Amino acid sequence: MADKRDDELTESLGRAIGDRYLTYALSTIMHRALPDARDGLKPVHRRILYAMRELRVGSTGGFRKSAKISGDVMGNYHPHGDAAIYDAMARLAQDFAMRYPLVDGQGNFGSIDGDNPAASRYTEARLTAAAEALMVGLDENAVDYRPNYDGTLEEPVVLPGAFPNLLANGASGIAVGMATNIPPHNIDELVAACLHLIKSPDARDETLLTHVKGPDFPTGGVIVESPESMAEAYRTGRGGFRLRATWEREDLGRGQWQIVVTEIPFQVQKSRLIEKIAELIQSRKLPILADIRDESAEDVRLILEPRSRSVEPGVLMGMLFRQTDLEVRFALNMNVLIDGRTPKVCSLKEVLRAFLDHRREVLLRRSVHRVARIDHRLEVLEGFLIAFLNLDRVIDIIRYDGDPKPALMHENWSAPKARATDETDYVSPLPSDDEPYLSEVQAEAILNMRLRALRRLEEMQLRAERDALMAERAGLQDLLDDEGLQWARIADELRETRKAFGKSAPRGGRLTRIETADEVPDVPLEAMIDREPVTVVCSAMGWIRAMKGHIDLATELKFRDGDGPGFLFHAETTDRLLLVGSNGRFYTLPVAGLPGGRGLGEPVRLMLDLPNEARIVALRVHRPGGRLLVASSAGDGFVLPEDEALAQTRGGKQVLNLRAPAELRVVRPVAGDHVAVVGENRKMAVFALDEMPEMARGKGVRLQKYKDGGLSDATTFEMGAGLSWLDPAGRTRTVREPELTEYLGRRAAAGRMAPRGFPRDNTFD
Repeated sequence: MADKRDDELTESLGRAIGDRYLTYALSTIMHRALPDARDGLKPVHRRILYAMRELRVGSTGGFRKSAKISGDVMGNYHPHGDAAIYDAMARLAQDFAMRYPLVDGQGNFGSIDGDNPAASRYTEARLTAAAEALMVGLDENAVDYRPNYDGTLEEPVVLPGAFPNLLANGASGIAVGMATNIPPHNIDELVAACLHLIKSPDARDETLLTHVKGPDFPTGGVIVESPESMAEAYRTGRGGFRLRATWEREDLGRGQWQIVVTEIPFQVQKSRLIEKIAELIQSRKLPILADIRDESAEDVRLILEPRSRSVEPGVLMGMLFRQTDLEVRFALNMNVLIDGRTPKVCSLKEVLRAFLDHRREVLLRRSVHRVARIDHRLEVLEGFLIAFLNLDRVIDIIRYDGDPKPALMHENWSAPKARATDETDYVSPLPSDDEPYLSEVQAEAILNMRLRALRRLEEMQLRAERDALMAERAGLQDLLDDEGLQWARIADELRETRKAFGKSAPRGGRLTRIETADEVPDVPLEAMIDREPVTVVCSAMGWIRAMKGHIDLATELKFRDGDGPGFLFHAETTDRLLLVGSNGRFYTLPVAGLPGGRGLGEPVRLMLDLPNEARIVALRVHRPGGRLLVASSAGDGFVLPEDEALAQTRGGKQVLNLRAPAELRVVRPVAGDHVAVVGENRKMAVFALDEMPEMARGKGVRLQKYKDGGLSDATTFEMGAGLSWLDPAGRTRTVREPELTEYLGRRAAAGRMAPRGFPRDNTFD
């Protein structure tokens, strides 16, 4: 019985958690992360703009403290942290983040370097003309309202939106299980696409792209995506755009030049970009770049100095595009809320259609609201005209009646109660079959009339106003009855918006160019480095340096206290080094990236991810096409193609698979047709090189059999030339056939004791 109750409890708990998580997910999707396709805003941005409107901080008025604005937003509409509200408002004011800023900020609102805005108590803000355009019609019942979070006020569900703000300013957000990322676009192009869609509702996506050329980022830059890829992205609502910095070659005279970057990609922090490039210069991963300077003031100006004037600017920029954020890929994911409720990944046409349908609904609601206002005013005007025709009687009622309002309403005004002057011949405004009584609205309006309005001129103005309103009402009624007139009116409104924010407006022209990418050839790093001789020195403790020139390898060098020589050999600046760790990993080091020889070097472990417990077994120059003999202390090994040993990352490449406590013991170039192996037991075995496999990675095969101990050393040699080693006196001793025949056998043999005079350290060096 208890088990049954536990099962029921578990099921109930699981269902409860699922229901609550679903509620949270829906709340995140609808009220935080995804924008509305109609006005392109999230709730926090919509509430900020509406609160600023309620505070009457218009584009032509004064500024208000940002703390006051964020406080009102938090207290009235958005019950979240004031810091989050202020951050959202600050972004709306940043001209490097918003293509058409919706907030006009005064003070420090952050910079393209990534600096944070000043505290809200130090900055001021007001609405921009673009923000006001989004809210035109709020007083005319253009959209629905809903109660705020505590039910004391009302807020708009969506803004009327005079232009497609979703595409104009873009949006980004991450919800539960979905995300959105929409780049900004140019209003002039968006309006042109909307006008075409009004004219041809069944227009194809490809036709719309003749108007919308692509994203238009506030920071400019150059889009180098192919037209086919862009068309597919807009058709499906998913894709991406390659965005590059804008640069030019600046001639300094006498053959000297430098590169000037004037625009950086969207959402790239300039300071972080400079740090990244400086790190590449310091680590010598960009040997053809000498320095970077920031000469920016209000505009971006980054100076890139080449190391040599013989370098091609295009090649240098190609390397920077590949290795830095001077080229980024902006992902497109047009996941938006349709009608404020349904998340959907939309195409360009679907987003524009959602905006146009919203504008039609706004137009209809504003027209209906205006008709109602006209009807109310006409009713009042008719009451005024009756009062003028019966002025004496109206005055008598007001003057002598104790309760004039009911008296005015119950009086029969079918005929004038007072004769007009001879100079006027008025016609009753009411048809003869109308009810000759005043309504409550008319009676109230007459009682509230000022005495100065009783003059003849005012009566003439009332008649003119009535005629104008009747004509306007007729036009509105025609508009409500004819869909063609509705779309014509929407087109006119869009043209007005285009005139205000299009090409003729400040920053209204396209900022981001669209070009075909110039494919930069993948030039090897070695081809960009001047070929010079160096001597590589690596101490026993792993401090490495490169000394200029080929010095005598017998020269006595200086090392740190407690340290000594480890590896010393000649190389060239265009070479790459293979560093082999006892953990079986191979690492790659460019010689051009090594520290100079003036000091005592730098720890190689700071350049590579070589574990502290792993020792350096070998350090040698990489020879393309060569082969290496690789063996472990357990006696396993194989032949490694040297090109397979090159690693592209600091972490290196695992080549020899080991099982503790075994470690990599031997790395030697293959030169010969036989292999000689000697164990720690001083037994030596010789077998043909053909018996060893050639592999890129693995454990290898058994080279020699041991009862105890393991492998000490191994090497390759030509049988005809014999096997050589250095004796303790430094002399070379060579063993040839037929003495070598005694050691010759199959691979994995135990071997026999090494010849007399073999080094006591059991190595062939």
